[in-house]
Amino acid sequence: MQATLRAAAPVEPLIEVRDLVAHYGEREILHRVSLVVERGEIRVIMGGSGSGKSTLLRRLLGLERPSSGSIRVLGQELTRMSELELYELSRRIGVAFQGGALFSSMTVGENVMLPLREHTRLDRGTMEIMMRLKLEVVSLAGFEHLLPSELSGGMVKRAAFARAIIMDPAILFCDEPSAGLDPVVSSALDELILRLRDALGTTIVVVTHELESAFRIADRITVLDRGEILVVGSVAEVRESPNPRIQNLLQRRFEEEEVDPEAYLAQLTGEGGALE
Repeated sequence: MQATLRAAAPVEPLIEVRDLVAHYGEREILHRVSLVVERGEIRVIMGGSGSGKSTLLRRLLGLERPSSGSIRVLGQELTRMSELELYELSRRIGVAFQGGALFSSMTVGENVMLPLREHTRLDRGTMEIMMRLKLEVVSLAGFEHLLPSELSGGMVKRAAFARAIIMDPAILFCDEPSAGLDPVVSSALDELILRLRDALGTTIVVVTHELESAFRIADRITVLDRGEILVVGSVAEVRESPNPRIQNLLQRRFEEEEVDPEAYLAQLTGEGGALE
């Protein structure tokens, strides 16, 4: 009997953005941005100050609605979701905020357990076991009783990662994870991101302007500049891009931009919205 062969069903991307437009006031920040993040990859979204990367991150997290376009995360269209549906989706997403964003009045352990307290009905003992396991993953075992003020900058970032992965998210978003850290600590944090992807199979999206960090961890890089995607590719493809704007970014060369005086005045007075 001849076996019937069936083609494998295509795997849906975990994140799919199509023709995304975002405004602050009348100023258009993102100009028809499109990108696809595949399951299990580390995607770095890179760009200089004012490039639009933070604006894009807030839309991907559902914190702000786009002006137009489509954002599908874990198969769901964010632009059409209610606040309750967005809340339910947040259970499957982890976020390591810039600066750590730990609550100063809570211990490290209490900070890490916070998502469990908000989203589950687990008993205290189970939550503490899960918290200790995640602190061990980020090399902070035994530090659960300390306050954030008693940790170094790098340890605060690692504690924030433990909180972000406490519920084993399908996607982990990292906002400027290396910002403010010295090169040694930054390199250790990059290694942690790689370990998390390999050990947990988590898809990771990292927003950063740190070139060295981006090149260490990325499977693919999306380069944003002035609200537009300049290139999407591997580290080698980005390094070798002939686009002069990308080379200016990589070589840290200042590129003067023409500014409309009236638009600039409107931003200073708060009438034109934020730059990013």
